[in-house]
Amino acid sequence: MEKDSKAANVALVLSGCGVYDGSEIHEAVCALLNLKKLGANVEFFAPQMPQKDVVNHLNATLVDSTRNVLEESARIARGNVAPASELDVSKFDAVVFPGGFGAAKNLSSFAFDGADCRVCKDVERIVTTAVGLGKKLAFICIAPVIAAKVIGKGVKLTIGNDKATAAAIESMGAKHLECQPTEFVRDDNFKVYSTPAYMLAADITEVDKGVGAMLADMLA
Repeated sequence: MEKDSKAANVALVLSGCGVYDGSEIHEAVCALLNLKKLGANVEFFAPQMPQKDVVNHLNATLVDSTRNVLEESARIARGNVAPASELDVSKFDAVVFPGGFGAAKNLSSFAFDGADCRVCKDVERIVTTAVGLGKKLAFICIAPVIAAKVIGKGVKLTIGNDKATAAAIESMGAKHLECQPTEFVRDDNFKVYSTPAYMLAADITEVDKGVGAMLADMLA
């Protein structure tokens, strides 16, 4: 399908496939579906790197195995995904980061290091460039920790109401605002959007409502 030249161009950055070691699939699909309903052209990207760990999603236990973030992300993208190193931010109007532990394990090391985390080099470049160019950024679920680490400077974010994670976000220089899963937080200064999704949501309908409202506002 050809791109609509008049539509918004949005990059969706994945971190694998599956809540415990990659992108949260419901969140990624809700983001994609809402973007398409809004008429956006969407392209998928993911880092070309090994996953930090592999988890059996039946029982949430670690598995002695190795998987690649880009290859696993291709499961969600139906194969049409490019390395994050190839994401030219100048060609997009917005970049969206779904949550899942992959955002805190692969895109960053927040799951292991908390506020002392590091952010994947490709992801740091994407976020920094987007801010510099005045592009819009959206972070879902736990992904706002990436914005806190890379942007800081009082950027307004939400992960819902988890006190420990909120404290870590603030210690990285961001401002945390409590938010319901069906709502979102917008920072007009940095053009950054965030919504709690499964950090707080009871089910996919709440995730969809929050993500949908956030993206509709972002592309308005």
